[in-house]
Amino acid sequence: MQYSSVAGLVLAAGKGTRMKSELPKVLHEVFFSPMIHHVLAIVHSLALGRNYVVTGHQHQLVEESLRGYPVSFVHQSQQLGTGHAVLACEGELCSHTGPVLILCGDTPLIKTETLQQFLQVHLKSSSLVTVMTTTVVEPHNYGRIVSDEHGNIVRIVEEKDATPEQKEIREINAGIYCVDAQFLFEALHRVGTDNMQGEVYLTDIVAIAVGDGIHVHKFCCPDSEEILGVNSRRELVQAHSVLQRRYLSVLMDSGVTIIQPESVTIEKTVTIGNDSVIYPNTSLTGVCSIGSGVRVDSFVKIHACTVGDSVHIGSFTHLQQTHIPSWSIVAPHTIDIRIG
Repeated sequence: MQYSSVAGLVLAAGKGTRMKSELPKVLHEVFFSPMIHHVLAIVHSLALGRNYVVTGHQHQLVEESLRGYPVSFVHQSQQLGTGHAVLACEGELCSHTGPVLILCGDTPLIKTETLQQFLQVHLKSSSLVTVMTTTVVEPHNYGRIVSDEHGNIVRIVEEKDATPEQKEIREINAGIYCVDAQFLFEALHRVGTDNMQGEVYLTDIVAIAVGDGIHVHKFCCPDSEEILGVNSRRELVQAHSVLQRRYLSVLMDSGVTIIQPESVTIEKTVTIGNDSVIYPNTSLTGVCSIGSGVRVDSFVKIHACTVGDSVHIGSFTHLQQTHIPSWSIVAPHTIDIRIG
């Protein structure tokens, strides 16, 4: 299915106070790249008609980080809520006649195939509003999905505004929406700030739609891990671990043995041939090409190297910008050798 009728909108204006950092939240690195780079890579893979990024706190840094990405920037001078951030784009999108895919720059775990399924559901249903949800064991910090007796979504309640009963709801807002552009801005102009944070909530357009007799479609993401929003250092580490685990799984599925993968660091820029074995507590980073049948013993660090086939690299070796020919044996405790 083609998505050229869809405009993409990534919200990246927040400071991220829980990170306790001078760096804008979306520029904190997850799996070796700023988290917003992961989000934009996924959005770019969808081949949408056009893409926008809303920036705010230290917008110059965020925009400089995204130089080269095919996006247009919209500056939100004051951070007055997610709805206010989207309203900042009205001048850019007021003439857009299709849907707008809205997501946050701090959700680096969302997968391309999930967003594809989400867009397909929205486009096939001809709905004006589709919301992504998921179900979690611990819904703390997330907006709750309030549904009627038939399971239809009627509104989204932010946790700070939720009643004790609503806080028990385990279906949460994933923070990803697909909304008809014309309805989006018309509804946002009707959203007030009568809430605990005094902000314009994007989520309030759901209740407005339902009040207007519009059916709000719901897409439930089966893997709640994908919608993790990174708001703290703990969640930053959690997101890194997920992306690292995913790439190690790709390598293992391609014929690479990784002993104790939870102790191994391998960047996505590293390729490894089949029948290679990676032992615990190793780190492979930078642009690396590791051949087939290679054995990398424990406590090895390799950065930006080319390693031929059937090489044995001994423990506690550190290699950087080095070429190791096939059939070589690198002795343990070797540091920064230059071979070949």
